[in-house]
Amino acid sequence: MLSHDDELVQKDPEAAIVLFWKAINAGDRVDSALKDMAGVMKQLNRSEEAIEAIKSFRGRCSKQAQMSLDNVLIDLYKKCGKVDEQIDLLKRKLRLIYQGEIFNGKPTRTARCHGKKFQVSVKQETSRLLGNLGWAYMQKSNYLTAEVVYRKAQMIDPDANKAFNLGVCLIKQGRYDDARSVLEDILQRKIPGSEDIKARNRAEELLMELKAVQPPLELSATLGLDDEFVNEIELLMDKWTPVRSKRLPIFEEISSFSDQLAC
Repeated sequence: MLSHDDELVQKDPEAAIVLFWKAINAGDRVDSALKDMAGVMKQLNRSEEAIEAIKSFRGRCSKQAQMSLDNVLIDLYKKCGKVDEQIDLLKRKLRLIYQGEIFNGKPTRTARCHGKKFQVSVKQETSRLLGNLGWAYMQKSNYLTAEVVYRKAQMIDPDANKAFNLGVCLIKQGRYDDARSVLEDILQRKIPGSEDIKARNRAEELLMELKAVQPPLELSATLGLDDEFVNEIELLMDKWTPVRSKRLPIFEEISSFSDQLAC
């Protein structure tokens, strides 16, 4: 976004949207115009409209812009509560990483955020997407599936935020000892990001709540749904073998949790 566009967004976002539409229709800087317009629409609680705009006009954008447009869509789906759409897109992006389409066999790629370039590793991106996928399953109250996804994410690139959400998933399943172990790892600063006082405070508060929880509930109602998902995610991740030259070593580090679930 150019500086004068930024000023217009701050002063008159509705007028900025009109200009972004004109730029898109004229073929002028379509990549940035579409992404920036979607961002402004989100701020104005017009996320549904932003979703339709991206779906309708992303075909006019460059190949390089498609991944960032997917990231914008994921945020918009989250804003609108479109959990199923979010899950489908996250799975598709994970498959693209597995197929070597995003990183093209390289360990890192250049990403952009607010106009700034930075390097993202395949581990970081895979873990980030799995973290988002785990959060989406939490919104569907599918905590066992969310646990599986969060554990995989933590194996690749652990952080305190995903550890906290994993603890929540375990509590929701009545597995309080397991949850306590995960949360204590945050308090003991064993996980990257746990040096943040806010992360430790959240973990401490959740540990305090554990003292007042009721005995664990039966989980048989959720096991069938989780088994189906585990089969799918195993096909996507755990059974990957070095067939393609573009495949990256990180995918060989991911192991199956099926045995744990069967116990």
